[in-house]
Amino acid sequence: MPTPTVALSPDADDARAAAAGDRQAFQRLYRRHADRIYGAVLRLAGYDHARAEDLTQDAFVRAWQKLGEFRHESAFGTWLYRLAVNVALMDIRARGASPVGFTDEELLPEHGETPFCAAEREELERAIARLPARARAVLVLHDIEGWRHEEIGAELDMAVGTSKAQLHRARGLLRKVLGASS
Repeated sequence: MPTPTVALSPDADDARAAAAGDRQAFQRLYRRHADRIYGAVLRLAGYDHARAEDLTQDAFVRAWQKLGEFRHESAFGTWLYRLAVNVALMDIRARGASPVGFTDEELLPEHGETPFCAAEREELERAIARLPARARAVLVLHDIEGWRHEEIGAELDMAVGTSKAQLHRARGLLRKVLGASS
């Protein structure tokens, strides 16, 4: 009995074509993923829109350069997301962000939920933007992007305990800033 063939996703087809030099295939990948990538790096960049645009472009340039290394063992979107987060984290490191300490596991809204009105959301974004870069990175990766402390520690070259301490401090700083503005 013949083995059924599994249809490749449009991303997989476009990633293979783009790796072979097809610029239109890469443009399709860009259009499909640019918003998600921009959102992730925007949060890591402290809601600095110009920086997030630069980092998004850097991530896609890096993706174009590294497409030949994509092994199709995961979804293209997952690979691209991880690459973009790494670009943003390298930017944080390059700016010489110093380590900071943090708060326990009080839950912020789940990714995608919008329990705030527009004004509250803007206030929260401004408060997150004011956090020290590494503290912001841990908070964003853990509470917004859903990473585990082990993953954060590996990416930011810090111990798991340091990641937890950073998260505790970032949440405390957020409460302080948000409490002072109410």
